[in-house]
Amino acid sequence: MFHALWNYRSFIAGSVKREFQLKYRNSILGAAWTFLNPLAMIIVYTVIFSQIMRMKLPEVDSTFAYSIYLCAGLLTWGLFAEITTRAQNIFLENANLLKKINFPRLCLPVTVVAGAGLNFAIIFGLFTCFLILSGNFPGWTYLALLPVLAVQIAFAIGLGIVIGVLNVFFRDVGQLFTVVLQFWFWLTPIVYPISILSERVRGMIAFNPMTQLMAAYQTILVTGQWPDWISLWPVTALALLLCSWGMLLFRRSAGEMVDEL
Repeated sequence: MFHALWNYRSFIAGSVKREFQLKYRNSILGAAWTFLNPLAMIIVYTVIFSQIMRMKLPEVDSTFAYSIYLCAGLLTWGLFAEITTRAQNIFLENANLLKKINFPRLCLPVTVVAGAGLNFAIIFGLFTCFLILSGNFPGWTYLALLPVLAVQIAFAIGLGIVIGVLNVFFRDVGQLFTVVLQFWFWLTPIVYPISILSERVRGMIAFNPMTQLMAAYQTILVTGQWPDWISLWPVTALALLLCSWGMLLFRRSAGEMVDEL
């Protein structure tokens, strides 16, 4: 499988490049919007929440603590949402390609991850510059983001492939997941700190796999501490399970998917 994907690396790179170019086609500023949009978001959150609303995090004495907390959650959630949302329609959007050209079908999910990863790298790069300029860079603990990101990406693409395959046969799955994603966002401690919730609600939210991932990001970027690695084992196991299930479901349904499309 990996050998086949490597052989088609030019196809994957070309697909990512084409999507990136089409996104800003007929735009005067072109790819500059890739930087301007996230830069505007970071500035707005920083000015509004830290300077105007003066919002503070419990037990964190920093002017930009809440802004960093918010951006840490929103930016990484955006990566998760982009991967899952695009993956749920990836087979439907490329129906003609699947019918006419013989290539490893897993190139499509890889293209989704690569495209979303490129966008995230640009956005998070700007956020990192903000951390450095504001004196809030976490230091060596910043490297802890890499394994946490790897777990989140595996979880997102595993879930996305499962939903994408099911969406080919049952179109309501994609519509339902769009609604679920909206509730999922607000049931994840991104806008609010989990410490303000009651013990009962905390226990319920703890079953949300994104809760521990968001907590890891926020611990690294807000307090500059290493995350609780043990707490990430359940979501890591779930990510591996979803990836395995997605691969199995995809392989068994590949022929039927082409007929259904």
